[in-house]
Amino acid sequence: MERALEELRVGEEEAKAVEGLPVRAHRAGEEASFYEGFAVRGIRVDRIQPGFLSCSFTVPPRLTDRRGEMAAGAIANLVDEVGFAAVNSEGHGAKVSVDMNIAFITPAKLGDELEIRSRVLGHKGGYSGTHVLLRNKVTGQVIAEGRHSLFGNLKSKI
Repeated sequence: MERALEELRVGEEEAKAVEGLPVRAHRAGEEASFYEGFAVRGIRVDRIQPGFLSCSFTVPPRLTDRRGEMAAGAIANLVDEVGFAAVNSEGHGAKVSVDMNIAFITPAKLGDELEIRSRVLGHKGGYSGTHVLLRNKVTGQVIAEGRHSLFGNLKSKI
């Protein structure tokens, strides 16, 4: 337990580094949020079509643990965000995450370039399901695989 607490402890220098992060809005005219600036900054969309999204993401220092590996929570966040984006690419209305199941296979290290692919598995009533795969672009190794369920209005925004 003591070792776990030590791993989670944030020092003064680390706290100041987080406070100093620049935070920018995703869309013009909107206020920036800490979440956008910290968690999702750096995602690049490579390909999008209805029900499918392929992105690139280089593991930044802000999302790594003390071993220099991408934090499990950061991986879960990418499964959530990119899974939602695949559903949104079909023009469906707002949804919320109701369930995620993630298999963590191989650690991603600081500086690794990842390919993140998400596809919609289907819809039933207000539920939608997605499959998200994170892979190291250089080695091809699977980093994580996730299944993501969302619920909400299926009416088209278009």
